[in-house]
Amino acid sequence: MEKIIFSDRDIKNFLVEKDIKPTLIRIKTLEYLWSTKEHPDAEKIYKEVGKFIPTLSMTSIYNTLNTFVEKGIITAIKIEEGVVRYDGDIKSHGHFKCIKCGKILDLDIRQEIFKSQIKEGEVLEEHIYIIGICKECLKK
Repeated sequence: MEKIIFSDRDIKNFLVEKDIKPTLIRIKTLEYLWSTKEHPDAEKIYKEVGKFIPTLSMTSIYNTLNTFVEKGIITAIKIEEGVVRYDGDIKSHGHFKCIKCGKILDLDIRQEIFKSQIKEGEVLEEHIYIIGICKECLKK
């Protein structure tokens, strides 16, 4: 799969459109989240973004991630107890976590099927988590 490159200007314009002040920390954090399929936790994001911003603090990362989640431009994944991971892909999809290697994979799930079963009310969040063993670990 080819890695998509986003320019700082594209990300800055996107943040401005979402009413988020485009600081260097926010630009680099979103750039990282948009460029990975790993579903990193805050510590991993801190390490990766810290390569570009040596003065970065964990507090700044947490504040940035919270802002992004509140504005709906990233998703917080709570598939594991006590760990929050983040996904830059906000399109409707589920997640599969391998209990052997810990990898989290995206799943194409037709969530409109679930939504159609809700006759009254409004869906505020969608989370579909499946836990199992990935095919690589099954081969071992």
